[in-house]
Amino acid sequence: MTDIAVFRAEGIGKSYPGVRANDDVSFSVRAGEIHALLGENGAGKSTLVKMIYGLVRPDDGQMWLAGSLHAPADPRAARAAGVAMVFQHFSLFDALTVAENIALGMESPPPRRELSARITKVSHDFGLPLNPARRIVTLSAGERQRVEIIRCLLQDPRLLIMDEPTSVLTPQEAELLFATLRKLAAGGTAILYISHKLDEIRAHCDRATILRHGKVVDSCDPRAHSARDLAAMMVGGQMRVIDRSGRQAGEVLLQVTALSQPAPNAEGTALKDVALTLRAGEILGIGGVAGNGQEELLAALSGEVRSAPGSVVLEGTDLSAQGPEPRRVAGLLTAPEDRLGHAAVPDFSLTENTLLTAGARKGLVRRGMIDHGAARDYALAVIQGFDVRTPGPHVPARALSGGNLQKFVIGREVMQDPRVLVVNQPTWGVDAGAAAAVRQSLLDLARQGAGVIVISQDLDELLELSDRFCALNEGRLSPPVPTEGLTLDRIGLMLGGAHGMEEARP
Repeated sequence: MTDIAVFRAEGIGKSYPGVRANDDVSFSVRAGEIHALLGENGAGKSTLVKMIYGLVRPDDGQMWLAGSLHAPADPRAARAAGVAMVFQHFSLFDALTVAENIALGMESPPPRRELSARITKVSHDFGLPLNPARRIVTLSAGERQRVEIIRCLLQDPRLLIMDEPTSVLTPQEAELLFATLRKLAAGGTAILYISHKLDEIRAHCDRATILRHGKVVDSCDPRAHSARDLAAMMVGGQMRVIDRSGRQAGEVLLQVTALSQPAPNAEGTALKDVALTLRAGEILGIGGVAGNGQEELLAALSGEVRSAPGSVVLEGTDLSAQGPEPRRVAGLLTAPEDRLGHAAVPDFSLTENTLLTAGARKGLVRRGMIDHGAARDYALAVIQGFDVRTPGPHVPARALSGGNLQKFVIGREVMQDPRVLVVNQPTWGVDAGAAAAVRQSLLDLARQGAGVIVISQDLDELLELSDRFCALNEGRLSPPVPTEGLTLDRIGLMLGGAHGMEEARP
């Protein structure tokens, strides 16, 4: 790392109606440096990097890149200047292949065969293997993230911006990614890194700039501070402590028996004889490497895919042949991994998005008629109850930061008082303070007598939340084991398919 600033911002400001997203922001990123940009959801991080990448024009201030004034009119100009960006929300076309998506981001793409060979080589060299011929629709979230990362690495950028790049990567994949980043930094690339994984920041970043309410409030060497100290700088106070008390397992709520489903497509994962029992007051954690059947399991439990009679039973009622709406009315609710596109319609307002899942259960739709006032009030209640940073329920879902949209999606389900809630990646892209609040809401829901299933690739999250743990590997679910006393080594064996472990009887 050198003292030469590849990128510098002075007095950057940006306002939206009712919101000052960035206010007099000044900082620099040096050549060969991995520089962390920290802040709560809604602190202004995404707006700032969008200005660097040419998606948004600043109202005030100036930027410099490699010594020249940097004022890109659009992302094409930013890429031409040497800026590449991995987005938190995937900017991929589902119907196209990996190679076709990557070609769209290149000014002069090489012949398809040559590009495919480069993708294969670079992805394997960096430990993030990809098949260039696979269609995006067949990829898991973790695999889609690999596409975004490889697309940027092929650009050989001066400044690489990474917005939550490891949020859906396994720990092993994340370590390989950081080895790649270190190689890039050693070659002089400046890296601006956004993540809410503070231990990750401490281990791998050289400097950190901290935003709060759109302003720079501190800068530091993250290696010299604890994760709790960094979180306190972000929120301006001490972090809340998770309260796991007051829960006791009760009667069986959900019984899944011999649940099998064919793979939804050639690249999907078949579910193979999945069985689980969930009791009132219990949180069951399900871990697994991306692409091992997580999305397929959620689809089978939500009713998006029907199953054989008797395979999904809620409080004695067989829901196997029922679709999502009857299951929701019965009390079986789900929150999918893909928050923008699956859990929420990007161009719908937050009020309209409440109707997607809460219409019948909360009485927002009666006899086919929408009660717009009730829908708005419910959206507002979710916004207030889960501290969603937004001007109001009229705002479209795509305008929210990733973490704020995640809080809204989880809050929308939790506040319906489900009997059983199944969530996939509940704190993906959420800051430390908000993640603690989301996790506490799941614990509180279980304390009130609901059953909760948490599907996550964040092993620390599963250990913190769950009473019992199962591993999902190639569509097979291991027998559950108590979380207490469970080691990462044992979890690693389970994730790798070592399912011959003793079953902890519910």
